[in-house]
Amino acid sequence: MKYRVFIYVSLAADLLIASSKFIAAGITGSSSMISEAVHSVIDAISQLLLIWGIKTSNKKPDEVRPFGYGKELYFWSFVVSLVIFLLGGCISFYEGLLRLGKPEFKGNPNWSYAVLAIAFVFDTISLLAGLKAFNKERGDTPFIKAVLKSKDPATFIVVLGDVADLLGLFVAFLGVYLGRLFHNPHYDGIAAMAIGLILIIISLLLVRESKSLLMGETTSRKTMRKIVAIAEADEAILKVKKHFSMYMAPEEVLLQLVAVFKKGLTTEQITSAIERISNVIKTEFPRIRQIFIQPVK
Repeated sequence: MKYRVFIYVSLAADLLIASSKFIAAGITGSSSMISEAVHSVIDAISQLLLIWGIKTSNKKPDEVRPFGYGKELYFWSFVVSLVIFLLGGCISFYEGLLRLGKPEFKGNPNWSYAVLAIAFVFDTISLLAGLKAFNKERGDTPFIKAVLKSKDPATFIVVLGDVADLLGLFVAFLGVYLGRLFHNPHYDGIAAMAIGLILIIISLLLVRESKSLLMGETTSRKTMRKIVAIAEADEAILKVKKHFSMYMAPEEVLLQLVAVFKKGLTTEQITSAIERISNVIKTEFPRIRQIFIQPVK
C-alpha cells in the first residue's frame, strides 16, 4: 500500500519523540515541552486513525456498501482533523494559560534542548518521507494549491502535521531559551499557547479539506472535458447533456453521463455503445472505476 511507508515512519517518530518530551517536561517542568509532548501523542493517535481508515477503505464492495468503502478514509481523516484541533490545540493552549498563572523554573534546560534537537531530527525524517509521496502526487502544482486540490487526505495530513511539529519545536525552543535568558518563566507559557494556536490553524485547514472530500468532490474540469470528448466521439452518441462525478476514494471516482443517442438504435446497439465508451474511459482514466451512462431523448 503506497501510504504505508511514510505513515509508519511518522508513527514511529511520534512515539519516540513523545516519550522523550514527556521525560524532559517532567525534569524541567516546561509547559511548552508538555504541549509539545501532547502534540506528539496526538500525532501518533492521528497516524493510527489514518492507518485504520486506509485499511477499512480498501474493503471490497458488498451488499451493505455496493459503492465500496472508499469514503472510510475521508471520514477518519475528518476525525483526525478534529482530534488535532480539540486535543492538540486546545490542550496546549490551556496548558499555556495555566503556566502563566503559576510560572516557575526547575531542572536543567539542557534536557529540553537535547530533546528538541532529537525531535527535530526525527520530525525532519518524517516530513521528508511524507513530502516524497506528496511531491510525486502534486507534480508541478504549487504546494498550497496541491493541498487544496488533493484527493488524498492521508498524505497532506501527515505532511502538514509534520510542518506543525517543526514550527512547534521552534516555538518551544524560543519559550525555553527566552525564559532562561530573561529569567522570566512567562515566555514558556506564551510559547505553549502559541503552539496551541499553530495546531488550531493547521487543524482548521485540515477540517475544511477533509469535510469537502467527505461531502464529495468532482474530477477536474480538464478531465471532464476529455471524458465528454471521448463519449461524443463515439458513433452512437450525439451529445452529452449532463455529467456528474464524485471521488469515492483517492484512487476511485464514480461517473455518470446523461447522453443523447442517435435515433433508430436498437437496445442492443445502445448497450454495446455504453460498454464500449465505458471501457475507453476506464482505460484512459484508471481512477474512474464505476460508470453509469443514461440514454435520454
